[in-house]
Amino acid sequence: MWTIPTFWKARFWAAGIHLGISVSFAALAALLVFFVWYPYPYREISGGRSLFLLVITVDVIMGPLLTLAIFSKDKSRRALRFDLVIIGALQLAALTYGLWTVAVARPVHLVFEINRFLVVHAIDVSPDLLKNALPAFQQLPLTGPTLLSVRAFKDNVEKSEVTMAALAGTAVGARPDLWQSYGSGKSQILQAARPLAELKNRFPTRAGEIDRAVNSVTAAGRAAPLLAYVPMIGRNTFWTVLVDASTSEVIAFVPIDSF
Repeated sequence: MWTIPTFWKARFWAAGIHLGISVSFAALAALLVFFVWYPYPYREISGGRSLFLLVITVDVIMGPLLTLAIFSKDKSRRALRFDLVIIGALQLAALTYGLWTVAVARPVHLVFEINRFLVVHAIDVSPDLLKNALPAFQQLPLTGPTLLSVRAFKDNVEKSEVTMAALAGTAVGARPDLWQSYGSGKSQILQAARPLAELKNRFPTRAGEIDRAVNSVTAAGRAAPLLAYVPMIGRNTFWTVLVDASTSEVIAFVPIDSF
């Protein structure tokens, strides 16, 4: 009966321990990414899940495979320690760079602009324009996206300038110099919002999905509000935001393109 040579047993044992350590670090990183930077639904809307899995998969596999390749009991303890430290340093550097990449792409604000919501990511925001934002908005949040709205244009000159910039690729909602508190845009939000019944009529096959989104809120013990909907633009997808038709409070999200 064939058995695994002792030489390989030692390597698999070392690689297995390294894999366990790597998975533990990956789990901690997942808590940061999915519960702080990309809470639901942004892990879907902003591609957080796919980006994180790519980073973590490479990092988790790289370390244990390198350990499997270099580990040998025939090496001196000093040489083996040096090799493992180098591998750990490389792996830590890769993880740090990966998390930095995820952080730069993280959603920072859900902004109401004119007649829709826009998910704004850190990489979308111009540092030059950020200096012109109200003091409360000059620091991009690190604890998950916040709600903002876009103020009215000061005059036709500003409107024309913003429109031209939008045509060139700078979305209106991604301009910090136009940001204001979410509550300040309440009247515009409620004016743009459409009755929830209209959404169900437009997408009758998705009515169950819409009801589940609403029920997830009422199941938490709060009364069912009168709802309306507003379209939303994500990174590479379109969703719909359900809002309270009286207060404009964001209630739930559904993966429906309602434009």
